[in-house]
Amino acid sequence: MKIDLTDTTSSKINKALVQGRRAIGSPSVGMVLTLVVVTDEENAYDALKAASDASREHPSRMLVVVKRPSRSPRDRANARLDAEVRVGEDAGIGETVVLRLYGEVIDHAQSVVLPLLLPDAPVVAWWPVDAPANPAKDPLGALAQRRVTDSFAAQNPVEELKKRASVYTPGDTDLAWSRITPWRSMLAAALDQVTCKVSSVEVEGEQDNPSCELLAMWLADRLGVPVRRAVSKGPGLTAVRMETTCGPVAIDRADGSLATLSIEGQPDRAVALNRRDTAELIAEELRRLDPDDTYAATLRFGVDRLREASADAGQGKDGAAPAPVKKTAARKAASK
Repeated sequence: MKIDLTDTTSSKINKALVQGRRAIGSPSVGMVLTLVVVTDEENAYDALKAASDASREHPSRMLVVVKRPSRSPRDRANARLDAEVRVGEDAGIGETVVLRLYGEVIDHAQSVVLPLLLPDAPVVAWWPVDAPANPAKDPLGALAQRRVTDSFAAQNPVEELKKRASVYTPGDTDLAWSRITPWRSMLAAALDQVTCKVSSVEVEGEQDNPSCELLAMWLADRLGVPVRRAVSKGPGLTAVRMETTCGPVAIDRADGSLATLSIEGQPDRAVALNRRDTAELIAEELRRLDPDDTYAATLRFGVDRLREASADAGQGKDGAAPAPVKKTAARKAASK
């Protein structure tokens, strides 16, 4: 069921939600959180579809904030709020409200969203594109316990990671980090199978891919060994190769779906390592609403420090190779 409201208010939207629930015979509310999606008109459809698919795992009230910038001072003076209320099969598992903001209302989006939040339920804010410089201090981000950005959508993804590190606040996360969860789990599982020490690592993937940079920083931070960043044609991450005292350990994924796990002294194994869609990534982020300390530590390690360590070609400050670190560091990191 869809209800269109033109030049409306938050109060009228709430009434429309109640009206819609009663019309479909479902007056009770069984949603677990409020997901605020802040986007533009061009990306609104894809963002709404991904959020709707994720709601099958996390029933939620979705508030899609679409900002329509004014083209002239006259347009800016004509402040208006239009809304589309969806309930039932048109809203996935939960409720959806698409808010289109015009004119000066854009500068007060939090005043529109605040009355529509579910009472006593956590709030998650997601910016598919054009994330604010500091999500925690953004008016809409300040309403949320969890703030999700996507550095891959930025014009310069690697520089975006540096900005995220400089303004990190507990509760911040990024879909570039979610994309490497299967890689981190697979690497930790691989190191569980050997009783060796890692001496160096090479991470191979597309140039300026933020997920590749984050995985390399995570390994460098947790293992304390030189990590070289190699460039490939993709798609995305293509390989991680670790040199250990027992021989090489590698995961190669050339086609973006099926990977090969190679461990010295063992037969090669094919493992599923598909590139996941946005709905899966959002669903993963909604499973935990507490701060991600591992992501924070990885960001703090820094892109510049990673590149300096890679340029050192595995040499320590005194010219000696750094001491290898046992596999338990990576395993503990993945468990977090």
